[in-house]
Order: sequence, then structure tokens, then C-alpha cells
Amino acid sequence: MFRPYLQLLRPQQWVKNGFVFVGVLFSHSWGQPDLLRAALLAFAAFSLAASSIYVGNDYMDREQDRLHPRKRRRPLAAGTVQPGAALALGLACAVAGLALAASVSGPLFLVIAAYLGLNLGYSLGWKHVPVLDVSIIAAGFMLRILAGTKGIGIVPSYWLLLCGLMVTLFLGFAKRRAELNALEDEAGSHRKVLNDYDTVLLDQLIAICAAATIVSYSLYTVSAETVALHGTRYLVYTVPFVVYGIFRYLFLLHRRGGGGDPTTEILDPHLLVTGALWLAAVVWLLA
Repeated sequence: MFRPYLQLLRPQQWVKNGFVFVGVLFSHSWGQPDLLRAALLAFAAFSLAASSIYVGNDYMDREQDRLHPRKRRRPLAAGTVQPGAALALGLACAVAGLALAASVSGPLFLVIAAYLGLNLGYSLGWKHVPVLDVSIIAAGFMLRILAGTKGIGIVPSYWLLLCGLMVTLFLGFAKRRAELNALEDEAGSHRKVLNDYDTVLLDQLIAICAAATIVSYSLYTVSAETVALHGTRYLVYTVPFVVYGIFRYLFLLHRRGGGGDPTTEILDPHLLVTGALWLAAVVWLLA
């Protein structure tokens, strides 16, 4: 009986909150128990806050989700969870996330509150504004990085913030492209903003963001600040993993009908191996 409620929280989406650990990884803080504990609590707080947003979005979009070939199986769209119970669950997650963040630090509380406020605006109307809709999603990932840096006392790298912004814009526009592919003429009925997008525009935006992701990460690896911080000039050798990952994602989007859900796409064997090799190379170089 609890399975529909667990599905409503979308725990599989919590992998996105892994952005919280970027600061710990690239600041050499993994050997500091207090910072690592704070990062884990920030991850948990963000997961609770994100689940509250998923519940709210499903509540608002339950009628449109019934028109989607995959989303119609979501608990609210399918009728396995009542709207009132869903709202109570979402509110409880939001309060718990804020309380947990406040127990870590004031800045983390503000970051979580900003995330909730931003997504509330998204649910109430900003999601219908083309480009702004994807920009808000990308801003949510920036807040995740800030939660794992300023929120726990680590000075954030602006290069990493730029890389995070570019890659999340890339994933966001790729998701819109996948939705157009999947829904075709009924796309606007499911998501109103899709009426303002077309494949030509989205392909251009995706190409720009893909190129910007590769360039910004490449510049980060060779910047004087990065070399001085990490004491190595060899992070540039991790760039091929990023390039291959971007290219593979584009292949899945255009040739395999993928791109609709990044948390599903990362299960692609090529992306899994590439991600593991990238992480192993980064840890080895920074250790």
C-alpha cells in the first residue's frame, strides 16, 4: 500500500542531488568527516525538498500526465494516490527538508528555501514560458552545487558553477526535444510550453549548450586557479570522457529516442562506463 507514495516521491531522481558532492570532490574535502557529514545532510535535505516539488508538480499536472504514454502511470494520474494525501506528503517533505537544512547552517537553509520558492514559481506559471522553463531547471542544479559548497562552508569554484549551468541547460533542452519526439502533435496538450518550441530551435540550443559544456570544462581543467588548487596540470586528460559522454547522449537523443529522463539515460552502458572512468580519473589525479 505504500508503494504508490514511494513512487510519488521519485527516489530514483535523487541521483540528481549528487551535484551536492561536487564541492567536496573538487575541494579535497573528502577526508574531513565534518564536511562530509554536512554534505550528506545537505543531500538528504535536497532530496526531501525535491520530492516535495515532484509531488506538487504531479498534483498540478495530473490531468496532462494522463495524456502522456509514460507519465500516465504516475500515482496521481493513475488514481492510486488521492490528491489530498499527496499534498500532505509533499508539505511534510518540504518542512522536513527545511528543518534538516537549518540544522546544518543558515546558508543551506536559504539555498533550500530558494529552491522551493523557485520551483513554486515554476509550477504556478513560469513553466509555460519558453527558455525560462529550462533555465529554472538549470538554476535548481546551481543551487545544488551551492548547497554543497557555501551551504557547508566550502568556497565554490565559479568554473564548476559555469560547467554545471551549461550541462544542465543541455540536459533540459534535450528533454524538451525528447518530449517533442515522443508526443508529436499532442505535445502541447501534455506540456503547454512545447507549443513554443520546435525541433530546429531546440537542436540549435542543444548544440550551443553541448559546445559550451565542453569548452567550459576544458578551460576549467587548464586554468591557473585549478592547477594551483589541485597541484596538477593533468586534469585536462579527463576532457575526452566529457566529450564522449556528451556525444553519446546526443546519439541516444537523436537515434535511440532517448533524452526524456537523464536519470534513465545514465543507465546506458556507454554512459555508465564513461562516467565511472571520468570519476576514477578525477579522484586519482586529485588524491
